[in-house]
Amino acid sequence: QVHLVESGGGLVQAGGSLRLSCAASGRAFSEYNIGWFRQSPGQERVFVAAINREGEVRQYTDSAQGRFTISRDDAKNTAYLEMNRLEPEDTAVYYCAADPSVYRTTYAVQEQYPYWGQGTQVIVSS
Repeated sequence: QVHLVESGGGLVQAGGSLRLSCAASGRAFSEYNIGWFRQSPGQERVFVAAINREGEVRQYTDSAQGRFTISRDDAKNTAYLEMNRLEPEDTAVYYCAADPSVYRTTYAVQEQYPYWGQGTQVIVSS
């Protein structure tokens, strides 16, 4: 089992940047695929980005592609989501999640992630 804690959220103006962190404790962090999801007010939680356990495969939703970068540092048991050129539509609670599967054809399915953090709020003002 792994415990996840997100941090790095906050209030930023449109066009600005934030880096979210997902710190893990418990079972070996390197054994998990890590996903970032977000939930905007009144909407369902949706996929944003993911990185596989080896750090070789990255997957992004269309809105994140080219603006967001997911990475991981297994020595620090931490994953990151670097978000640039933020837009008001990026306002949401951002969650990281962990999936112990060895192989996936896609990393965008929430049900594949049994472990979740508590979320960190991102607010982008116009």
